[in-house]
Amino acid sequence: MDSTLTPADLDALRQLDTPTVCNALEVVAPQRRGAGYTVRPFVCPRPELGPFVGYARTASMRSMQPSTRGADVDTRIRLDYYEHIAGVRPAVVVIEDLDPIPGYGAWWGEVNTNLHKGLGAVGVITNGSIRDIDEAAEGFAMLAGTVNPSHAWVHIEEFGNTVTVHGMTVSPGDLIHADRHGAVVIPLDVARDIPQAAAAIAAKERVLIEASQQPTFDIHRLRQLMGGSAGH
Repeated sequence: MDSTLTPADLDALRQLDTPTVCNALEVVAPQRRGAGYTVRPFVCPRPELGPFVGYARTASMRSMQPSTRGADVDTRIRLDYYEHIAGVRPAVVVIEDLDPIPGYGAWWGEVNTNLHKGLGAVGVITNGSIRDIDEAAEGFAMLAGTVNPSHAWVHIEEFGNTVTVHGMTVSPGDLIHADRHGAVVIPLDVARDIPQAAAAIAAKERVLIEASQQPTFDIHRLRQLMGGSAGH
């Protein structure tokens, strides 16, 4: 993890929505244009919370069948998992549900959202399920594959591993930016370049948007602004 990123750097990223961050990445890290972000929709029960940013803490889970490891082992793994979550602040928890029916049981509810928030996590991204939406920790952001009323036999399989959630592959320590649109991994070496690139893109887009809102706007004006290019 790049410890040189300051709270101000993270706050600057928090001012941007995730599509804008993806646009900026196309400029500062063009090799990332078609990878590193989620490609399926999420349930986002708290869109008003806006973007959240943090360093990835990862795990995989199952819930369709009980764990076969024994209660003592499961308790030790769960506590070690929580220690993993507490290892960095701010943390974004990325959990891959490995079951054939992801979301069969919910790891995330009133208890776990509060525990994770207390340990320094600002939100979760999972292809699994969430529940207790009204009782979840205040300010804790959630992107999930589905909503489910039961936790079934939910248990952590592994933590601190590389996971893939809705097409986005994440390793512990990756810098994550997310909002109601989805999530993206920001390469740490270009993280500080994102706000400036985003501002430059916005300035160019503003010219087109403002022109399109004028009564005299037509295809000829569009061609002038875009230099005859078809654009996109």
